[in-house]
Amino acid sequence: MPIGEFSRRGLLAASGAALLSGPAAAAPSAAMQAVLDYVQSQNTTGFLIVRDRRPLVERNWPVPADATRFRATAAFETNADGARLEDVASQQKSFVGLLAAIAIDKRILDVQRPVDAYLGAGWSKATPDQATRIRVIDVLTMTSGLDTAFGYAAPPGETFLYNTPVYAVAKRVLAAAAGSPLDVLTREWLTQPAGMRDTAWRPRPAAFGDVGNPTGLVTSPRDTARFGQIILDGGRAADGRQIVSPARLAELFKPSPANPAYGRLWWLNGSGYTIRPPAKRIDGPLIPAAPADLVAALGALDRKLYVVPSRKLVVVRMGQAASDPDFDQQLWTRLMPALA
Repeated sequence: MPIGEFSRRGLLAASGAALLSGPAAAAPSAAMQAVLDYVQSQNTTGFLIVRDRRPLVERNWPVPADATRFRATAAFETNADGARLEDVASQQKSFVGLLAAIAIDKRILDVQRPVDAYLGAGWSKATPDQATRIRVIDVLTMTSGLDTAFGYAAPPGETFLYNTPVYAVAKRVLAAAAGSPLDVLTREWLTQPAGMRDTAWRPRPAAFGDVGNPTGLVTSPRDTARFGQIILDGGRAADGRQIVSPARLAELFKPSPANPAYGRLWWLNGSGYTIRPPAKRIDGPLIPAAPADLVAALGALDRKLYVVPSRKLVVVRMGQAASDPDFDQQLWTRLMPALA
């Protein structure tokens, strides 16, 4: 079921009931226990399933003592719920996609305008004529035509290249459009109205390495689930406040012509083929075992936020990289029977 259709069917919480208003079930079924056993075996620190705004399962596991690099680069303090706050890597892209949608609602961002209009000339290594053709929408859909060193490689809008350094330009564009630092607008537009108390931008430690994106989004499983619930609820926070319009929200999940499995900084399931980072085409959907209407915010070290409108479902996974290279498919192969 498309996101827009889901919101139009009126499945919002009329009372504004808070997300995660009760504890998860104490005794999971045998099928759900198999999911938990698998997830725990895959270096997971936080796992949360929310169905119809209620926690179905919630587990937080300690970071192993020998995970020195993980502790130094991605794992931070523990919150009051016992969950580790972590840098969710490229999952931040989907948060920025939503912030861009809010900026469009506020009429301060036009994604059809060139990036030059917000940042001025010289932000890339393209010639002035080439750069003026690169629009904000091209950055949001990973079709800028630039390589990771910002050199001109292809006409914008035609070729999908998963490009984190160029994506980071979107954060600068937002700040320029709003006339406000990214952390301030994130707090005012999203985290404060959504009740996301654990979420903030932080400078990445030197040990993280320079990947062209020096600020990380640090958050918790519950805050990530709150973010996912906004998607399910047609752009509304748990208290009923409209954070982003349904029309702008739906635009996030419109497939890119260059990659039907990608929208505006969101991954989309159910397409005939997928272009995986950096530019490898694979026949079939993003996650064959998952519902076709799944959308996802994905990051390195297997940070996962899956949102499934047809199931009123949000699934969050945090931790170190899974040892299973087919983690998405194997998780959903186990999860679908457990949700039946």
